[in-house]
This record gives sequence, C-alpha cells and structure tokens, in this order.
Amino acid sequence: MNLIEILGLGFGAAWTSGINLYATVAVLGLLQRYEIAHLPGGLQVLDNPWIIGVALFLYVIEFVADKVPYVDSVWDALHTFIRVPAGALLAFAATTGMELSPAVQIVAFLIGGSLALSTHGTKATMRAAANTSPEPFSNWGLSLVEDVIAVGAIILAVMHPAIIIGVIIIFLLLLAWILPKVIRALRRLFRSAQNFFLGRRVPAHL
Repeated sequence: MNLIEILGLGFGAAWTSGINLYATVAVLGLLQRYEIAHLPGGLQVLDNPWIIGVALFLYVIEFVADKVPYVDSVWDALHTFIRVPAGALLAFAATTGMELSPAVQIVAFLIGGSLALSTHGTKATMRAAANTSPEPFSNWGLSLVEDVIAVGAIILAVMHPAIIIGVIIIFLLLLAWILPKVIRALRRLFRSAQNFFLGRRVPAHL
C-alpha cells in the first residue's frame, strides 16, 4: 500500500470510530481474518478472535443502548473518553511497521483523534436534539443510519482508501458550514429550558 492508501484507511477507521467504534473494529478484524483485505501495519492484530468477539459483544450492547432515549446520550458522553482515543490509535496503528517516518505517525495520530472527535461530537449533538422529541422513532432511525454509515464507510476505507478521504473532506466542509447554526440552536434551546424552569416569560417575537 502507498502512503495515500495507508492514510486513507487509517483516517477512515478513525472517522468511523467516532460513529461506532465497535462496528469499526469488528468489520476490520473480520475483513482481515477472512482475507478479504490486507490491513496495514498494526491493524493486522484486529483479526484476533478475542478482539473480534469482544468488539461484536460491545456492538450488540451499543446497538440496544443507542435505541433508548437519553440512555444513548449517557452512552455517548461516556464514550467521549473511548471513541476519540481509539480513533487516534487506529490511525496511528495503520502507519506502524510500514517504514514511515515518526512525523507521519504523529500526524496520523493527531488527525485521527480529531476526525473521531468530529464524528463523535456530531453524533452526540444529533442524539441530544432527537431526545427532545417525545417519540422514540427518531432515535431508532438515527441509530440504524449511523450503523449503516459506519459499516459502509469502513468497508469503503478498506477497499477504496483514496475515496474515503474525499468523503471525509466533504463531511468536514459540511460540518464547518452547519456547526455554527447547530450551536446557535442549542443556545436557544438551553435559554428556553432555563427560562421555563426559572418561570421567566419571554416575549413571543424572541
């Protein structure tokens, strides 16, 4: 694999880790174990049956937790300390043992962590917004879409690593455009909730 392919796979794995870490690890491990793909560097260890088994077990737990309103937000909050470091490590692992310079490995580690944070933060924000809805179907729908995106994107990263880089760039551009709007909406939501609990009346035009 050339440098672009290695980084594309590493960054793709980091990016999908922010959405669903356990699905990412399980899919990578299964692809390597059944020789559908040849993973670079330290990612080859993911074909260990114990790693695949634990990843699948945790995926099942996350699959259920993701469908329960508010439980999903608590789960996401806890996984801030798991998905982001794991994403950085996956990107770093892809560059190890490949005769790449330490500078490339450090850059991969930093960018990998940032990509995992971007998708994790987006997921957590969307779930928090969905939990304001009284019905559970939005949570179920979001969870299923996230699973499909995570599995589909990591397979794409393995088979066509250069393409996933383009997908990630488009995602980051969209995120940069929509993030300020999301922040303003959350601030309004927070002020409305604060005013409600404090018994304040806000004029209708505000």
